[in-house]
Amino acid sequence: MLAEVRRLLPGAPVIYAADNGGLPYGTKTEAEVAARVCGLLGRMSERYAPRLICIACNTASTIALAMVRDVLNVPIVGTVPAIKPAAERTRSGTIGLLGTAATIRQPYVNRLAAEFATDKVLLRFAAGELVGAAEAKLRGEPVDPAVYARAAAGLRDQPGGAAIDTVVLACTHFPLVTEELAAAFGPEVTFVDGAAGIARRIVHLTKDQGFTRTRPDFALFTKAEPDLAALAPALAGYGLGRMEVLT
Repeated sequence: MLAEVRRLLPGAPVIYAADNGGLPYGTKTEAEVAARVCGLLGRMSERYAPRLICIACNTASTIALAMVRDVLNVPIVGTVPAIKPAAERTRSGTIGLLGTAATIRQPYVNRLAAEFATDKVLLRFAAGELVGAAEAKLRGEPVDPAVYARAAAGLRDQPGGAAIDTVVLACTHFPLVTEELAAAFGPEVTFVDGAAGIARRIVHLTKDQGFTRTRPDFALFTKAEPDLAALAPALAGYGLGRMEVLT
């Protein structure tokens, strides 16, 4: 998602916040996620005074987006499963959705399916271990290919799963392992995520605003961990040359 924002708004200053201290969101209750997201964004908004906040997490957005908008006086862009573009793209009429356990059970997903894919078959699978796989890939660590095979089987083995030709990546970690998922699913499957649409929304909300970068963009973490340094090369590739820990 950050890559898409960079492409459309290269001059926009960015603070990339990674709540490593709160991971994983996908196994938490709705109340836990809502409290965590609202509290964290409140602290960061007060400290850094951003002109816009993007909640780059499907789980956090489907649970806490409305609450955050109620308490913060700043435009909030959420991230929700890209069911609409998947429904427009599918040829077979059968769509797979990979997300965390918390995301795939949300009524928000049901509403998206009812609005945009009422004449499609939507199969869901909780593939939470892909989060760890994406994090490992960012650190340059090896990942067992069986992780991706299990995600594919989780959808394919459901009744009607053999007809899936489009898969929604309903977690912002998952596009990081698209290549590996493509190998597991096969060449007939197309993957869809919401990055391009979210970036366009950010462009719209900041239209005609000037940008001034007064300091280098950086990544902000919520917990100091000994292996954070391993992320530096990957973050630098997205224009984040420095890392800080929120105190």
